[in-house]
Amino acid sequence: MYHTSIITRRQFMKKAAGAALGLSSFSIFRPSRITAATPELTVLSWNHFVPTSDDKLREQAARFAKEHGVIVRIDTMAHLQIPVKLAAEIHAQTGHDIVWLFRAAPWLYREQLIDVDEVIEDLGEKQGGWYPFVREASFVRDSWKAVPWFWISAPGLYREDLFDQAGLQVPQRWEDVLNAGRILKKEGHPVGIPISQCNDAIGSFWSILWGFGGKVLEPDGKTLALSSPETEATLAYYKSLYEEAMEPEVLSWDDASNNRFLLSGKGCWIHNPISAYATAVEKKMAIADKIGIHSALAGPAGKYGVVGTASLGIWKFSKNQGLAKTFIKYLLQPENYTEWIVASRGFNHGPLQMYENHPIWMEHPKMKILPGEARFAHIPGWPSPPNAHMERINELFILPNMVARVVTGTPIKTAITWAEEQIRNVLKG
Repeated sequence: MYHTSIITRRQFMKKAAGAALGLSSFSIFRPSRITAATPELTVLSWNHFVPTSDDKLREQAARFAKEHGVIVRIDTMAHLQIPVKLAAEIHAQTGHDIVWLFRAAPWLYREQLIDVDEVIEDLGEKQGGWYPFVREASFVRDSWKAVPWFWISAPGLYREDLFDQAGLQVPQRWEDVLNAGRILKKEGHPVGIPISQCNDAIGSFWSILWGFGGKVLEPDGKTLALSSPETEATLAYYKSLYEEAMEPEVLSWDDASNNRFLLSGKGCWIHNPISAYATAVEKKMAIADKIGIHSALAGPAGKYGVVGTASLGIWKFSKNQGLAKTFIKYLLQPENYTEWIVASRGFNHGPLQMYENHPIWMEHPKMKILPGEARFAHIPGWPSPPNAHMERINELFILPNMVARVVTGTPIKTAITWAEEQIRNVLKG
């Protein structure tokens, strides 16, 4: 699970072809009158963890197509396949007009993306300004290379009934999760943090590392800082959590596994966005009333919360750049964005600060804390500023792979040395 390798050009093209096949059945929205000259706007997005969010996106695309007399095509695919798909489109210099970019991907693809400063300024002035962490992800050097679309908090989701029965308080520190897991695992209800090649594993690692005071790169964005007592303490914590509070299945989890784990009734606690709770509410599952949501956890060095950021970029080779900008502005108009938040059951957090006061946070008491998670928020890589190297480190899953080595028997210092070598190879690139 935790080995990385360099792929050949032939292997890459094979993967790219496979990624293309991974596209969902796309939806084409057409105006009533079509001619050979009718523009077609194409959008590549992810398969949302709350499917009603994608339904709303398609609905809005249909409205836009009708209003503007154009064709709009929305394609979605599994998020872990998207980097390969983006690389294939860059190689071919053809593909979608608008593409979904996760974390600091705008830094990675900056040479292939157009500037979108005019879109940013227009939206920001009218809607309370952008959160600092979404700016970090999408503002590259001296210009905006993508428009922030949403951010995702990663609080703790736990079984209130199981904690109450065991006399356990709502977790506030990472040590509280370990202690709860020690007790509840014996009753058949372990905790669950993925230690695998998925994005949730990356997010949890950074949250725990920050809590113990660790970092991977210095604030200069290029000096290696992984080897430290703080990283060793992080890995020692992971080893205890794995051995005493979790089960080996976490070594092969994907980004939906922790949701299934909690909703199955087996898990007592997960570190994740609220998609599991949203699913339980949408499907009217009995377990919905038993799921609690708590704020980011603290470690010895303080309280930190990881956030996932997603943005929309426009390729330089797009032939519909003006239309693409207009569509992105359309999606982020308050009336459209508000209904999109509702469709996501609160999973999508607005990148513009005016959405802190969205009614959904008040209508669902368990979700009141979510906008406030921005106070503790950093994107993976902090305190290093976002850059292509850090995004590559995350995409290669070097850090969760290091953890996997430790929990399966590799000495902590040896695992850190391995990870440092992998990171040095990235920094040389």
